[in-house]
Amino acid sequence: MSMPKVSLDGTSGFEIPRHVAIIMDGNGRWAAARSLPRAEGHRRGVEALRRTVRIAGELGIGILTIFAFSSENWSRPQSEIRDLLGLLRLFIRHDLADLHRNNVKVRIIGDRNGLEGDVSSLLNEAEEKTRDNDGLTLVVAFNYGARQEIARAARRLADEVVAGRLAATDITAERLSNFMDAPDLPDPDLIIRTSGEQRLSNFLLWQSAYSELVFVPTFWPDFDRAAFEQAISEYSRRERRFGGLAAAGS
Repeated sequence: MSMPKVSLDGTSGFEIPRHVAIIMDGNGRWAAARSLPRAEGHRRGVEALRRTVRIAGELGIGILTIFAFSSENWSRPQSEIRDLLGLLRLFIRHDLADLHRNNVKVRIIGDRNGLEGDVSSLLNEAEEKTRDNDGLTLVVAFNYGARQEIARAARRLADEVVAGRLAATDITAERLSNFMDAPDLPDPDLIIRTSGEQRLSNFLLWQSAYSELVFVPTFWPDFDRAAFEQAISEYSRRERRFGGLAAAGS
C-alpha cells in the first residue's frame, strides 16, 4: 500500500506510516520532576493524547493505537486506579463528540470482562457512536495485555477444535491472528514509547513482529508535534525488509 509523503522538519518526502502505536509512558515521572501529584501527570497526559490524536489526523496516519490501561495497572494503588479510570470517563464523555465530529472511528481492544458497568458502557458507546466513521481509527488498548490477548486467541482456537470445526493440524499463525482482538487491522508499522524506557511491556507482542521501534526520551505529557515528527522521521529513514534482503542484496 502506498503511503503518503509529507514534509517534516523542513525535508520533503518522508513516508508516513499507516499504523502508529504509542506506549504513553512517563506521566508519574513528569509530575515528580515538578513536585506535582501523580494525578496531575495523568491529567496532562490526557491533554497530550488529545494533541496527538489531532496531529495524527493532520499527518494522514490511518490508525493510531494507544496503550491506555494495562492489565497490570490494576496492581497500582487504588487511589491512582481511581484517578486513571476517572480520566478515562472524562475523556470519553468530553471528547467523544469531538472525535465523532472529526470523523474518528474508535476501536477498543483488551479484556472487558469484570470492568465497572459505567466504564464498559462508555467503551461500548464510543465504539457504537463512531462505528461508521471512515477517518482516523483510534484504537484504545484498555485492560490490555499482549500475552493475555494471545491466550484468549488460543482458547478460541481450542474451542473450534473441541467443537469439531477445526483440526489441530489446521492451526497456523494466520489462523491464530484471526482470533486476536482486532484481526481486521494491519499490524503497526511504527511503535513509539515515550520517557526513555526501551521495552514493549506486554504491548502488541504478536502484532509487533516486524514493527519499527522508536524510543524517545520525552515524558508523555511533553510529547508534542516536534517529538511525533521526529519519531516518524526516524521511521522513514529505516529500510523495512520483513525478513528478506535489502534491495542491494545485503
